[in-house]
Amino acid sequence: MKNDIKIMAIGGVRENGKNMYAIDINGGIYILDCGLKYPENELLGIDVVIPDFSYLEENKDRIVGVFLTHGHADAIGAISYFLSEFDVPVFGSEMTVELAKLNVADSEELSSFDDFHIVSERSEIDFDDVKVTFFKTTHSIPGSLGIALHTSDGAIVYTGDFKFDQTAAPMYQTNYSALTRLGDEGVLALLSDSGNAENPASSASEKKIGEYITETFHYHDSRIIVASVASNILRMQQVFNAAAETGRRVFLTGHDLERIVKTALRLHNLKLPVDDLLIDSVKDVDKMNPDKVVIIQTGKMGEPIKAIQRMANKEQGDINIEPNDLVFITTTPSTAMETTVAKTRDMVYRADGEVEMISDQMNSSGDASQTDLQLIMNLLKPKFLIPVSGEYRLLESHAQLAKQIGFTDDRIFIPDKGDIVSVNKDEMWISGSAPISDTMIDGIGIGDIGNIVLRDRKVLSEDGIFVAVVTIDRKKKRIVSQPKLTSRGFVYVKANKDLMKEAAGIIEKTVRNNLDHKEFDWSNLKQDVRETLSDYLYKQTKRRPVILPVIMEVNQHHRRTNKKHSKNAAKSTAKEEN
Repeated sequence: MKNDIKIMAIGGVRENGKNMYAIDINGGIYILDCGLKYPENELLGIDVVIPDFSYLEENKDRIVGVFLTHGHADAIGAISYFLSEFDVPVFGSEMTVELAKLNVADSEELSSFDDFHIVSERSEIDFDDVKVTFFKTTHSIPGSLGIALHTSDGAIVYTGDFKFDQTAAPMYQTNYSALTRLGDEGVLALLSDSGNAENPASSASEKKIGEYITETFHYHDSRIIVASVASNILRMQQVFNAAAETGRRVFLTGHDLERIVKTALRLHNLKLPVDDLLIDSVKDVDKMNPDKVVIIQTGKMGEPIKAIQRMANKEQGDINIEPNDLVFITTTPSTAMETTVAKTRDMVYRADGEVEMISDQMNSSGDASQTDLQLIMNLLKPKFLIPVSGEYRLLESHAQLAKQIGFTDDRIFIPDKGDIVSVNKDEMWISGSAPISDTMIDGIGIGDIGNIVLRDRKVLSEDGIFVAVVTIDRKKKRIVSQPKLTSRGFVYVKANKDLMKEAAGIIEKTVRNNLDHKEFDWSNLKQDVRETLSDYLYKQTKRRPVILPVIMEVNQHHRRTNKKHSKNAAKSTAKEEN
């Protein structure tokens, strides 16, 4: 049978996070992961960014299901948004499914959704001409699985986030024999994690990381605030073990963290070394000696850095950074977050605390090192390689690693979002593309924030806003009251009276010119005010604030009244034009 195989990256390439890949095999679409990413600095006010589902909406009847590799936000964070649009089954390990259910539980419209299916490395699912199998991988959360879609031309293999660690505990160990078996059966194309492809150093073993955490707890004699991603279960276990060994107890901050920890404990993927390890309330924390306390801070949705900033500024509520506190950052920040992390460290020291980062001492990444990437390619022996899960420089570094072990250019493709890559036994080529953008989440708004809004937010943050209010009588072609000007974040009005007076004169002149025009038009009036005012303000200040003209229209019709009636007998109507 001749197979028609197409591979599309909907997210997760040329960016950090938001993994989502659509594999189209003979008309059936298999979705691999459904993640989100946290916004970078220029996305002002945006909570999270999720994949663009528009291509899938056009082909929703062909979607077979969603297959999840692990329980981190970059793999499952967008699942509730996806299931709001698509009623399809979801497959993942027990831990991954439970965390996906927590994600979905926050959505009222998905309260009745129960099409989750638990799989393991022993599971095989037959979909007519495609068989789906799974293989166990090592990552910082239990239940991480790679996915293989078997066709008569060979398997399409997606690793998800992974690394190799010879000291990994049993529940985290990679199944090397499964990888070897897949390679012997034949792998057509490999979609492989590139998150750490630029780093030539081998990842530190989790055994050494655990020992380093315990040593740090021994060394510090005051409170320790651990900043970690909530779903990094392995790191949680290491912190629990270190606390128990050093006679400390642990307080969990935030509802998200508590839910995840309770879920992991219930599934026996997380264990308490001693029974009374967890502290019940903030009041109990305050009563304890500082050298007996560990506070785990993950922040909203498991993102810890901004929460640490609020603690340093005394804005977090009951628990803030106190003198001599150690802020122990156990997450490895992306390159895009380096400036934010540096700022956070400075804020902690200003609050008389100290900062230590695991990433300063060792390579603690949960993603594959360069040696790991070459090893998995040698084990699986794929015909073609598609680097995924990383920014462009990481994908390119991954491609260079492949060339070092014998891959040629025609066997490697670095995709962009929306590229449709066709593949068969003999070749791989671009057969089309679809427009794919980011969907930005702001509060309850999904996708209603676009580039124009973000541009306005950026201008507001840099140059402020300038509001001009004018009241006119269009029939009499006159300005009823002088322009009233307000500035926020642009200039201090009292110190710039000449500027404001001149700006008011420019607005008056512009409004009169429009009133005298036979073909008066509201939109033209507002645009003229914006342009003339913008030109003047830029010449004077070299800044371009957001200019908001507010035009009020008042029509007055006077009639005589006797003295018993109200003195004001004018009937007026006002209309605000924005």
